[in-house]
Amino acid sequence: MTGGAEIQLSVVAGLFTARPGKEAELGAVLARYVIVSRGHPGCRNIDLVASLTVPARYLVYEKWESSDHQRAHMASEAMSELAGSAAPLLSGPPDLALYEPISAHDLD
Repeated sequence: MTGGAEIQLSVVAGLFTARPGKEAELGAVLARYVIVSRGHPGCRNIDLVASLTVPARYLVYEKWESSDHQRAHMASEAMSELAGSAAPLLSGPPDLALYEPISAHDLD
C-alpha cells in the first residue's frame, strides 16, 4: 500500500529459446534488456534466469506497478531493440504471458 492506495501489480513472463549456437548471444541481448528496463518508470523488478532442464531456454520475469506502466514499457525503445536484436537468435517466437499476482493470504 502506498499512501492508502493499493498497487495493482502487472506481471509479465517471457520464455525465449535460442537457436543452436546462439545461446550466449541471446543471453547477452536479454541481459542488456533487463539492465536497461530496470530503470523504466513503474518497474518493480525484472529478472533473467536460464533453464537448468532445457538448454538454450531463458525466462524474463517482470513486475510493474500497474498495467499502464507495463503497456508503456511494451511500447518503449527498449522493447523495440529487444525484438530486433533477439529475433534472429530465437528458435521460434517467444512465449509472452501476463499474470495476476496471488499472495499467500489470497489462498485462504
